[in-house]
Amino acid sequence: MMPRALITGAAGFIGSHLVDHLLAQGHEVIGMDNFITGDRANLEHVRDPRFQFVEHNVTEEIRIDGPLDFILHFASPASPIDYLELPIQTLKVGSLGTHKTLGLAKAKKAKFLLASTSEVYGDPLVHPQKEDYWGNVNPIGPRGVYDEAKRFAEAMTVAYHRYHGVDIKIARIFNTYGPRMRIKDGRAIPAFISQALQNQPITVFGEGHQTRSFCYVSDLVDGLYLLLTSQQNMPVNLGNPAEMTIEELAETIRRKTGSTSPIVFEPLPVDDPKVRQPDISLARKLLGWSPRVSLDEGLTATIAYFRKKLGLAES
Repeated sequence: MMPRALITGAAGFIGSHLVDHLLAQGHEVIGMDNFITGDRANLEHVRDPRFQFVEHNVTEEIRIDGPLDFILHFASPASPIDYLELPIQTLKVGSLGTHKTLGLAKAKKAKFLLASTSEVYGDPLVHPQKEDYWGNVNPIGPRGVYDEAKRFAEAMTVAYHRYHGVDIKIARIFNTYGPRMRIKDGRAIPAFISQALQNQPITVFGEGHQTRSFCYVSDLVDGLYLLLTSQQNMPVNLGNPAEMTIEELAETIRRKTGSTSPIVFEPLPVDDPKVRQPDISLARKLLGWSPRVSLDEGLTATIAYFRKKLGLAES
């Protein structure tokens, strides 16, 4: 029998790419989403009879008939614009949603993969960030609802492993980009691309000296699948260690789009991390994984997607 997987947040950016990947690997896939931040358009191309979609809020009881081999918990607002507008929902999906999906994994004896985040490290005092770093998080700051939701989700996931024997995987996902991100996602790459393509001012927060490391979505999904099918039960960083400043990113996107947009600077949001770079030594050692898609190649594909999404002619 083919493996059977449930993906929560299946209509989201990463979740929809996971649907494609698991189907390609021969899985039967159940996608689940309540469309708070997910987009139905991300799954419109899926015509595979092995795919079933269930519209459901994962903070409520989940009923799935039949066996499940894997549960991938990706339901959550994931960009600052979302979790600042949806603070309670963000906390609930990280706590109640994780509890419901872990309970289902226990009942079905399914492997469980939690989509955690580099945000568990907060505004880090250690650079680059390794899995043994406990982080520097402001629990009552505006970003705390997301940071602490994911930190709690990790704690509960590990508790289910230790006390119930659930086979868990925890992916600490660093900045990821690619097609199917929303135009008004609020994160740097979709914001800069949409502004540049429309020759609008490219908005950089602070002085643009803060750094990020950007991983193309196909690389991330490859790493997630390797982690899902591994023997590892403790957190693993997945991201691209190639670090750059936000100002450098804005200039790169302006050049690649041929834009005339000026770069403008606005005040830095509260608790915005100054640096972000994964140490992926563990992923290399345990999974044999490292990213392969260059920023130039990934941005080319992402810009083409946004150009089409905005209804703009090819340059």
